[in-house]
Amino acid sequence: MSETKKRFKAKIGNRTYTFVGKSSMEHMHAVTDLMNKQLSQLNQLSASVSYEDAMVLLAFNAISDQLKLQGELDELKTDSKSGAKK
Repeated sequence: MSETKKRFKAKIGNRTYTFVGKSSMEHMHAVTDLMNKQLSQLNQLSASVSYEDAMVLLAFNAISDQLKLQGELDELKTDSKSGAKK
């Protein structure tokens, strides 16, 4: 990952956003694609959900997934450390 911050324009749903970060353009495109796919899925499941509510649901789901993965990673690290002590 590059250390230089870059500007990235992303069209998510029907809006365009500009993000600034150190991630690669490939990473930012992958994030944008995944967000648009998940936003489309939410809209198919509930066409009446507002854009803002759909974005909150996306963020909630992303943070939930992040916490689950962090828990799994922490468990693996703990198991690895206890296995090394045996």
